[in-house]
Amino acid sequence: MQNNNRSNRLIMALVIVGDFLLLNMVIGAFYLWQRDMSGWIWDKTQIFLLASNMALLMSEHRFHTIIHERIISSSDILKRVLLLVVTQIALTYIILKCVDYHLPMGWLLLKQGVVMLVLLLLVRTAERMAVKWYRQKGGNTRTLIFVGADPELPLIYDYLVNDSTRGYKMIGYYADEEMNHPGMIKLGSLKDLLEHLEQPETLQIGDEMYVCLPRKEQNTLRVLSKFCDKNIIQFYYVPTSQEMVMMNLKRWYINDIEVFSTRENPQDDALNKVLKRLMDVVLSVFFLLLTIIIYPFVFVMIKIQSPGPVFFKQRRTGLNGKSFTMFKFRSMHVNQEADQIQASKDDPRKFPFGNFMRRTSLDELPQFWNVLMGDMSIVGPRPHMLAHTEMYAQLIEKYMVRHLVKPGITGWAQVNGSRGETKELWQMEERVLRDIWYVEHWSIWLDLRIIWMTIRAILVPSKNAY
Repeated sequence: MQNNNRSNRLIMALVIVGDFLLLNMVIGAFYLWQRDMSGWIWDKTQIFLLASNMALLMSEHRFHTIIHERIISSSDILKRVLLLVVTQIALTYIILKCVDYHLPMGWLLLKQGVVMLVLLLLVRTAERMAVKWYRQKGGNTRTLIFVGADPELPLIYDYLVNDSTRGYKMIGYYADEEMNHPGMIKLGSLKDLLEHLEQPETLQIGDEMYVCLPRKEQNTLRVLSKFCDKNIIQFYYVPTSQEMVMMNLKRWYINDIEVFSTRENPQDDALNKVLKRLMDVVLSVFFLLLTIIIYPFVFVMIKIQSPGPVFFKQRRTGLNGKSFTMFKFRSMHVNQEADQIQASKDDPRKFPFGNFMRRTSLDELPQFWNVLMGDMSIVGPRPHMLAHTEMYAQLIEKYMVRHLVKPGITGWAQVNGSRGETKELWQMEERVLRDIWYVEHWSIWLDLRIIWMTIRAILVPSKNAY
């Protein structure tokens, strides 16, 4: 554990040093090539350098790197970098004003902040890849044990240990029963573990302990928790599969009365609604202006290869189950089955350019107009045909929960591989579970992460994109 902590501290230190080097390189580049700074005398530049570095030092104290953490998402890293840059720019401005530094610096700091943000995101991506590579080679690892033999534990093993980039190594497990799972070695019974807690040197414990026992074993849980605290071991309690409440209840308070609800929707919050709508409008206008130049080319190609309208209009299920008209570039020949049958891989209804549009998601561009009109959001569960909504609402118990938010051009399910034709019911069930997860865990940062993953998927199209 001490070696692990030292390597974590070393990673943090190296990244922070890199941040300072990057900041000063950016300032140097602006000094050489930006006319806002090129005419400054050296004394003024020194003051600017000192203020910028002091601001970064204070910002790093609050928003230092988290790339060394093992269970972290790209959206967490994005959020951290954004807060670091914004705080550094704001503090630099305040420090310079405090020393009465009379130079027009607002636009200069804003431009430097944008450059710093872009470069830091690229650097963080490379740094994160380097940390994962280091862990794959056996460095910066943590060891863990399991206590119990519940089916939940192999799931945790698969998530933590099978992905070598997380840096976890399994010692084994203590349980009265056997777990037939490759890589999980039984170290002894629960009784063996409890009897030797007073001689921890005789046990194989590791850095983390995951305990999955029934809640009726409260005394055992308490003993193991105290043992972990005493020996600086991270303790985790995992509810058994029988005790898990599948309704995913959320705690609320009515005055001082504790109640539980089956669903929590962060987008019900008024401020969250404003933030999401603002992001939808700004990004929709941006993408429409960015892509409008290709519209004439798309119009011509569709007309050449397939007689009929350029746009495909279809009624889809939207917010609160209400239907709306969704727009797409038409990618199929006009047919009578468009409102009933999904597109398949070798669908004869598709014409060549339409097939290209579907693979590159070019046919989805008109949906930015749906976003501007308020029927859709850029990120959300994909809207389904009315016939499919009616069918799956009968087959999948929680299907309609996905309609608690606006449908999206892209979504959490799509960037995690759930796109294209759903030939089997389990494929739609998997998609719905991911949509519900998005509804319950929504944040602006999650939306930004999904947008980034979508852009990356467009550059490297999915095999399910047809």
